[in-house]
Amino acid sequence: MDDPRGALIIVGGHEDKEGDCVILKEIASRVAGGRLVLATVASEEPEEYFEAYSTAFARLGVTDLVQLYVRERCDGGDQDVLSKLDGAAGVFFTGGDQLRISSQIGDTPVERRILDLHRSGAFIAGTSAGASVMSETMLVKGPSAESYRIGELHMAPGLGLMKDVIIDQHFAERGRYGRLLGAVAHNPRLLGVGIDENTALVVEGDAGTVIGAGAVYVVDGEAASHSNIAEASAEEALSMFDVRMHVLARGDRFDFRQRRPASAASG
Repeated sequence: MDDPRGALIIVGGHEDKEGDCVILKEIASRVAGGRLVLATVASEEPEEYFEAYSTAFARLGVTDLVQLYVRERCDGGDQDVLSKLDGAAGVFFTGGDQLRISSQIGDTPVERRILDLHRSGAFIAGTSAGASVMSETMLVKGPSAESYRIGELHMAPGLGLMKDVIIDQHFAERGRYGRLLGAVAHNPRLLGVGIDENTALVVEGDAGTVIGAGAVYVVDGEAASHSNIAEASAEEALSMFDVRMHVLARGDRFDFRQRRPASAASG
């Protein structure tokens, strides 16, 4: 049976808004003349985000773009806010602080409406913080560009749009390998997905395809033979053996059910 859920477009941040705009073109093509809701919930300065994306999407032919912003959690049931989601073809979460998204709209009517839209076929896109929040468990903060220390990672519940993964963004640019490995060490059932800037993973059903300029990294700890995550003190570096990492470039695919990649060249 076909999966009725809409696509997820998970963007590593800093997507091109002025040149070829590969990622924004992908989003605009899926809007197909319908409504795109720009959710600026992650930011404390939402108007700057809305202005930048309004200009970019106008050039790409998106004519019905509305802003969704929830200043306080109690606004998550406001009818004027909810009405912005009526008939939306897609919702795009911008960057900022992913904890603002989950804490402001988690378990509110706004979140439930967005999840219903996705189950009914609307696509959900997210960049930077908006990418991290898509998973069931999300990375909130942790050190970049250094080895992971046992006590340095902070995680929280996300929106749960994608199961059994944990997502990190600005990945190679900020050297976030260590913290993604640390997240996988906490629960090797989860696949770690790291996405470079100006790069996106377009997930449909159980598989995702890479678009954009960079790479997507998938960390699989299922076959790990050793980890010191439970016994080591907080300041010790992570030790983990037999971890598998896949590096996917434009056109490559990853089957999340089979936990296997396929190259663009293979078809």
